[in-house]
Amino acid sequence: MADYRKTPEALARLTPEQFHITQESGTERPGSGAYLHNTAPGIYVDVVSGEPLFASSDKFESGCGWPSFTKPIAPAHVNELRDATHGMIRTEVRSAHGDSHLGHVFPDGPRDRGGLRYCINSAALRFVHRDAMAAEGYGAYLDQVETH
Repeated sequence: MADYRKTPEALARLTPEQFHITQESGTERPGSGAYLHNTAPGIYVDVVSGEPLFASSDKFESGCGWPSFTKPIAPAHVNELRDATHGMIRTEVRSAHGDSHLGHVFPDGPRDRGGLRYCINSAALRFVHRDAMAAEGYGAYLDQVETH
């Protein structure tokens, strides 16, 4: 089992935007995220801890301005918490091991794929291309990623 943790070294490598989003529950501007239009096959991992969070095969274009996914790659790696900030009730999504703020989940995703939309900040993620997954220790998740 890999050791997915938040370490001082990992935090020190973050950009100011990555730190603000993951550690201070910030949000990137809609339409500005590096992974919004990424269609390459692979997985998205926590930028802090490296734990696997979402697969490219579960990514879809929602039009919300942030990368959207129908489900986590491993539900045990994602915690969902009630968020009553900003005058609304939402469900915050945080990584289980790194405790990074990732974004929010909403019940307006594709009905035929479970009905959820995980709206995630690009700055909270690191993309690992399918071709690099085994070498980086994510080979167990290859079956969840499309081959093309």
